[in-house]
Amino acid sequence: MPYADVDISINLAKKPDESEQGKQYVREFKALTNILEHIGANDEAVALLAKDTAHLVVSSNRIVGANGVDGIKLDAKETETGINVKLRVLENAVIAQPIHLCFGVIPKEGIQEINSEITVEDGASVNIIAHCIFPNAVKVKHIMDATVHIGKNARFTYHETHYHGEHGGVTVIPKACIVVDDGGYLNTTFTLTTGLVGVLDLNYIVEVRKNAVAELTTKVYAKGYDNVKVREETALVGEGARSIIKSRIALRDDATSEIIGVTKGHAPFSRGHVDCTEIVQDRAVAKAIPIVEVDNPLAKVTHEAAIGNVDKKQVETLVARGLSMGEAVDVIIMGMLK
Repeated sequence: MPYADVDISINLAKKPDESEQGKQYVREFKALTNILEHIGANDEAVALLAKDTAHLVVSSNRIVGANGVDGIKLDAKETETGINVKLRVLENAVIAQPIHLCFGVIPKEGIQEINSEITVEDGASVNIIAHCIFPNAVKVKHIMDATVHIGKNARFTYHETHYHGEHGGVTVIPKACIVVDDGGYLNTTFTLTTGLVGVLDLNYIVEVRKNAVAELTTKVYAKGYDNVKVREETALVGEGARSIIKSRIALRDDATSEIIGVTKGHAPFSRGHVDCTEIVQDRAVAKAIPIVEVDNPLAKVTHEAAIGNVDKKQVETLVARGLSMGEAVDVIIMGMLK
């Protein structure tokens, strides 16, 4: 299978033959795109078939689809438990269409380890849309370990959406170490609002250099016995660096959460803000820990955290318009998460 601008290394020894391998890959590719359509990501499912769109599709530890475009270099290699991937956006390249990544585990049990290295060279601009989907998970573990370097005056947006099915049998551990070089721009969004979460343990650390900007947003709707842990940290090490960490978390039933937002102001004229809002219902327990640290008199870092139930007047207004109490609460929560 030809892949333009993509170097795909596959361990063929574990596959019976080319024709059987091809058929299996097609089945798994279709299964993943069907799930995307099921959760409302129709445009993303179509993009995985487009020849002018860069993409990488991984089912467990099998690369079942890939495509490259001018301006990027994509190297991916299968491992026993996942893949190693290197993505490089070349200097001053502006990638017109988003790059689409899809990582999934279709069986009820399994482990998937994604080790990624992303480099956005000086002056380049790219948008990545990623989906991680585990529709049948009863005992699935997904580990993402990423290093990201955003070059000088480069722009990088990364929007990641998860679907963990309805059984709560997923443990997801995404970790990222990110550097935003002088004048660079980072915007990340992590969204998990459909189905059960299971266990989420997210940890992002971002170094923001001179006149660079980092915006981190996390949106999670936890239910049942879901357990959510999020730790996001920005270090403002360059003059004029700016960052915002925004968390929007809703919990119901017996779900629990611990949200830690850390911003450190080390450089003159750096500015940072930590903003956490959590809605709690039923027997759920939420904890928010904003941490701000400043060791430069010309830096400024602020924080705010709010935990509570949905606004009573908003619920009453929606109920008066014909919604049930439960429907009204869901509408308010989804509005916050959007």
